[in-house]
Amino acid sequence: MHPNGTSVMVEQVGGMLAYYLLYGENIKAFPSGFAMLAGDKRLRNFTWPVPDPPKSDWSGDETSQFALSQKALGFNCLNYGKNPEPSLFRHFMPDKQYLDANCADGLRLELMFPSCWNGKEVNPDDHHSHVAYPSLVMTGECPSGFQTQLPSLFYETIWATNAFAGVEGQFLLSNGDPTGYGYHGDFIMGWDPKFLQNAVDTCTNLSGNVEDCPLFTLQSDSDSAKCTFEVPSEVAHDNPAGPRDGLALSVPVQAGPEYATVYPVVTNGQAAPSSQAPKKSSAAPSSIVTPPSMPTLSYSAATKTATDAYGGGIAVAQAVSPSAAASSAAAPSSAQATSPEASSAVAPSYSDAPSAVEHSYSQITSAPLRDNYFQGDRHANIVATSYMTKGHEAWEILIEEVEITVTASPTAAYKHRRHTHQRRNKHGAL
Repeated sequence: MHPNGTSVMVEQVGGMLAYYLLYGENIKAFPSGFAMLAGDKRLRNFTWPVPDPPKSDWSGDETSQFALSQKALGFNCLNYGKNPEPSLFRHFMPDKQYLDANCADGLRLELMFPSCWNGKEVNPDDHHSHVAYPSLVMTGECPSGFQTQLPSLFYETIWATNAFAGVEGQFLLSNGDPTGYGYHGDFIMGWDPKFLQNAVDTCTNLSGNVEDCPLFTLQSDSDSAKCTFEVPSEVAHDNPAGPRDGLALSVPVQAGPEYATVYPVVTNGQAAPSSQAPKKSSAAPSSIVTPPSMPTLSYSAATKTATDAYGGGIAVAQAVSPSAAASSAAAPSSAQATSPEASSAVAPSYSDAPSAVEHSYSQITSAPLRDNYFQGDRHANIVATSYMTKGHEAWEILIEEVEITVTASPTAAYKHRRHTHQRRNKHGAL
């Protein structure tokens, strides 16, 4: 949004990718009629430490479903001339000054969905109380009462924020959120459940090529582009791409930190409200609204350290060759521990990932099963799986633990050497 109140839509790069990741055991396909939400469009605050502590240190309220749901958002600063940031590294949208200075190739928005289900409801009224996050957001243990493991659904979308470098203004989500805390998404089950279960059970080829899963009939980009639908009359004459006055449907800009208020949606032909500003705010619709007390988090490339034994560690930088990005049965798709402060509204209660690949069907790939991974004729003890991106490649790094036994006289010097040697035998197996 420009300082004069006009807005222009930022171009999306390559469409949205939806990954179906196979974490956990005995994974069940989404049932017919299933739907769920990830994120909360009205959140404007994050009360957890920045940056995230190591996952091995998470405890107490930091492992609550509310905390995990906020850590399931990612805003990845893209600069293909540098080593990449880890996925889900930053849980808020950087301000424009930071994006202009650091994110030469745009901003990738990431969203992880809950993957633990209560096995009963398919779409309750709140669209989220029937599901929960595992203990480490992407992986880990499902909480009591939510032991049915679903495919781990991960969305990522790249936006060309770099096209506005040097242009005065402010980036906003279309729900009027300048913080990113209100980023959210939905999933509505559209698969044939039997087919999806067959894909979950079958499509585990380590080649990383969806062509190697015989279940799918693939479409070209040109064929898929022929699929169209009629635009509803209420928005048929709206101009979401801009330039336009304010946001589409007269959505107000609400910076928080209080929980955002409910606002009327103004469709075509209706009169707009006298002000788009939320209650308790003197900001006019045409002004730039600065979020209060936004954290800062400098660019940080992935490191060579795995932080947990469940596949959610920090990605390994400077790997030699790309391998499969974790996805199976995939298809392209048409935090201190308190709840957010509330003023006029109360937040509801609540019951690491692949990265960018080439934006085509053939590049959405399958995940290796740690318990069935072999290197040559030897069963590999894979203790973690991590991910990194560089350009439009997604690399999966398997962390293997190797135990070496040495028979020697137990001198003090030898004991020291042996201890050091064993500590250094965790390495990336590509």
